[in-house]
Amino acid sequence: MGVEELAREALRVNAAEFRDLVADVTDILSRESGSVGSLDVVGRLVRMPPRGVAVVVGDIHGSLESILHILKDCGFLEMAEGGEDVYMVFLGDYGDRGVQSPEVYHVVLSLKREFPERVVLLRGNHEGPDDLLAYPHDLPLHLSRKFKSEWRPVYQELRGLFGYLHNAVVVEGRYVMLHGGVPSAASSVDDLAYAHEKHPRESHLEEILWSDPEEGISGTYPSPRGAGYSFGKDVTEAFLKLVDAKVLIRGHEPCDGGYKINHDGMVLTLFSRKGAPYYNRRGAYLMADLSMEVEDARQLEEYIRVF
Repeated sequence: MGVEELAREALRVNAAEFRDLVADVTDILSRESGSVGSLDVVGRLVRMPPRGVAVVVGDIHGSLESILHILKDCGFLEMAEGGEDVYMVFLGDYGDRGVQSPEVYHVVLSLKREFPERVVLLRGNHEGPDDLLAYPHDLPLHLSRKFKSEWRPVYQELRGLFGYLHNAVVVEGRYVMLHGGVPSAASSVDDLAYAHEKHPRESHLEEILWSDPEEGISGTYPSPRGAGYSFGKDVTEAFLKLVDAKVLIRGHEPCDGGYKINHDGMVLTLFSRKGAPYYNRRGAYLMADLSMEVEDARQLEEYIRVF
């Protein structure tokens, strides 16, 4: 498998082939529990060992050009096929907003099918449940453009897959990775692992998918997004202590330079596509040595690849 081959397949795939891919990956995700290679999966929480390399990708939002650039630049395919200790973690928001959303989903899901123990797919607010789904939700439009009258079954199967995407990744003593923000009322790691089961009785999943860090506040405030919260440094600090991590790595927010750091180095935001409709000048992803001990996100800046 090569990047150019992935691109060609994504561009020419028909509805039946796409549905087969979605069904295969849904089956893989539905069976991920306990030991999955060197990963340990509890509920929808993935525990990743502090060794090897992790390529961490933020929001793609239907930019095929961005995901292909990242794959060429990071060398994940070559490392994975060579048996190296490497992971690729997607922080969610694969589609919507970009006209090549179906093609991006095809690339990402193909990676998961080919390397199920090396690729981790997290859930973003654009893959949320019906009551938390981002609006406008234009994925149906992009699917209908590509698959014409056959788009509806494709969409229904994709929506089914979304429910199996993981909530978070924890690298003990180092990182917690999720799409949006801190579940501010979490009292145990189980609240992260089983947030999807506790929704909507508890706000954990909503906050994971929708919340944003804010400077100069304490606690949480209602979010201008209409879901989730703006949360302060004290909330981040308490959560990192709860899950035994030093840095929260998340996506969800467009960053003009591709990334930003908040809360005195405790939060790193990655936005991995650029251009319209967000009009950020740069995209960025992280290529991290998981064995490296970190105290804050500023230590990671030399490992952030901006494009």
